[in-house]
Amino acid sequence: METNTLSNSSAKLIHNNKEQSILQLPVQENLGYFKSFGVLLFRGFGVDYEKMKNFAEKFSSRFVLDKDRPIVDPRNKYVTLVDPGMHYVSPHCENANSPFRPDVIWFCCGVPAAQGGETLFWDGVKVWQELSEELRQLFIEKKIKFLQKFPAADWKRFLGVGATLADVKRTLNGIPGLTYNINEDQSISIEYVCSAVVKTKYGNQDAFANSLIAEYKNPKGVVTFADGSPIPSTVINQIQQVMNNFTEVILWQTGDLVMIDNSRFLHGRRSFTDRNRRIYSLLSYLK
Repeated sequence: METNTLSNSSAKLIHNNKEQSILQLPVQENLGYFKSFGVLLFRGFGVDYEKMKNFAEKFSSRFVLDKDRPIVDPRNKYVTLVDPGMHYVSPHCENANSPFRPDVIWFCCGVPAAQGGETLFWDGVKVWQELSEELRQLFIEKKIKFLQKFPAADWKRFLGVGATLADVKRTLNGIPGLTYNINEDQSISIEYVCSAVVKTKYGNQDAFANSLIAEYKNPKGVVTFADGSPIPSTVINQIQQVMNNFTEVILWQTGDLVMIDNSRFLHGRRSFTDRNRRIYSLLSYLK
């Protein structure tokens, strides 16, 4: 195993130079790298989605299922394809528009796009440090609010096929910043108020690690300040300009595995047209 920093990137590259299985790598050593760097790229190990799940199990206490992503294999129900479509995906942290933010996003590459489709990532600590004093003060003083509606099929997929409304209440009651309403059709309307600035899981640093831009630009997304007032487009544009200076890129190769700290790094992707592209994902909480 050879390790070094990925060229022109803050990610840590872990390269297989001994033809060893990724399942033989030392867990604690790599967890240490993850705590320090926040993004690890394992290259040359020939990882497929089954090996990704097996490797992730060594680090994870439990997995969660994204409601929008197609499941790849019923035997590995937590492994999904990444976001459907071939469009550009704006910077976001996974499930940061809810209180159910996982610790880690795992991606592995089955087939890279012939052109485009690279995964992008941004260091929320650097973004926060580079925002203007005026913007930092704004987000210190004002929280943001996400509004979402989950049809019954979505919350049953998240909680489990046999989940009931009693399970919904048990899961949602008492969560700080969250209010909800159960509608007549058993869909759930949720309002979630949180800070756009979070403390990283490792290092306790302030990070602008959220889903603000992605939800703002999503035609189906609704995000406001906590009091319901709109977030000005000028604020979003200023944030985007700062983030453009910190965009980092994963140039996928077949068999790559990437591990991303979801408390610190935002991620997204470039658009593509190659229908053969296959990037798999997995969400987990660490032990």
